[in-house]
Parts: sequence; structure tokens; C-alpha cells
Amino acid sequence: MRQLLTAAACLALLGLAGCASQPVQRDGITINDPYEAQNRRVHAFNKGLYSRVIGPVAHRVRGADGEGTARAPAEPGQPIGPGQMVINAGRNLSLPVKAVNGLLQGKPGDAGQNLTRFAVNSTLGLGGLFDPAADSFGVTERDTDFGQTLAVWGVPEGAYLELPLLGPSTQRDAAGRVVDLLIDPLYHLLDGRDAAAVFALRVASKAGDRARFSDTVDGILQGSADSYAQTRLIWLMNRRHELGEERAEYDPYDDDAIDPYTD
Repeated sequence: MRQLLTAAACLALLGLAGCASQPVQRDGITINDPYEAQNRRVHAFNKGLYSRVIGPVAHRVRGADGEGTARAPAEPGQPIGPGQMVINAGRNLSLPVKAVNGLLQGKPGDAGQNLTRFAVNSTLGLGGLFDPAADSFGVTERDTDFGQTLAVWGVPEGAYLELPLLGPSTQRDAAGRVVDLLIDPLYHLLDGRDAAAVFALRVASKAGDRARFSDTVDGILQGSADSYAQTRLIWLMNRRHELGEERAEYDPYDDDAIDPYTD
């Protein structure tokens, strides 16, 4: 029953894409935002949550790793802090569903690479705390999700959405988030308590990953005259670049640091 209800919700989200208003050109890119009034209210909630909760936690994570400013993960052979270990473990647990998406997109090589990383890091990397797959064998992650799978299948982007807690998205990506949970092999192999623990670790990993770019996030949310419009512009530019759907003429932020809420 849960799967049927979720599937129905996904179909409804995707169906709404055909009912949305016509996209318009803003800031040099095409933007389809018929729910702007509602999105702005959610953005205000997310902005307040970030300033009061997520931001302070992000700074604590950085402090625990001894980082004064945002930086890339440690180079091979360098010691890593506890925050980076959490990020590594969460990323490792996300690899099985990324392998499934690789197969669904017709990319068996990407799927095999993610499965190889998962096997190596789950064993030699002590459950994913360390990354010997990349450090010792050069096997890097092939990042993907079901939103990208839908794009490969020709599903339109739909309207822009800002989701509570999760931040910027589109109708297609919102549906993809739900489906990613359903097709995740770990979701089906583990019992309720273990699955909840895995989910919590992945959320903690996302929060820790975001901590590395908290200064950039603060600049967008607190330093922009219209943080909603700036967030929407930057997120859409980055997401479309990831999917190869649209190349913007300029990129005001580094690719790794332009998502104020999610990756």
C-alpha cells in the first residue's frame, strides 16, 4: 500500500508539470515558477531554519574537523576529521541506489563503478569511514539520482519548487527523491530500525557536506537583496548543467558550492 500511494504521489507531481504556466526568461535562463508565492513562503521558513539551526550546526562540524574555511576533502594520505568520516559513510550508503539509477539510464559502466566503490569502501574502508576505493584504486563515484533518470527518459523538468527542509527542486526532481527511496536496495534489505539508522547517517552526511560550504551559503541567504531569486537562479543553472540540458553563459559560483540546501 505504501508503494502504491507513493507511486500515485509521484504521478501526480509529474502530471502537474503539464498544467504549469508557460516558462519565462529571467536572468538569462528559462524559469518556470508558477508557484512563486508559495515557494517564497517556504524559502523564508528554510532561511530561518538555516540561520537558527543548520548554520550553527555546520560551523560546529567544521570546528570539529579543525576547518576555519570551506575546503575540499582531505587529499589521499592526509588525516581526516570525524565530520569527514560521517560524510564518507553517508556517501558510501548512497552508492547502491546510484548503481540502480546507472542501470536504469543505460550506463552499466557507471553502475559497476559505484558497486565496486561500495564493496571496497564497505570492507577495506571500515564501513565507508575511509575511501580506499579512490585513494588506492582510483575508483571514483559516479553521482546520479532518479531525477536524472527521469530526465534521460524524457520527462520534462516541470515547475520550480522549494521544499521544506530539502530546499530547491523541481517537480521532476521532487518525484525522483521519493522514487530513490523506493528503489534503494538497502531500503528493502534492512529492517525498519536499521533502515532508519542508514537514513539518519545519510542525512548527517548531507549536513556535514554542506558545512564545508557554509560561508558561501551564508553569503547567498544573508547577503543577497533577493535570496529567493538568487537561490533559484544558481540552483537551476547548476542542475541543468549536471543534466546537460542547458548551459548558462556564466557561473557566479564554484560548481561545488552553489546549492544552499541540497546536492
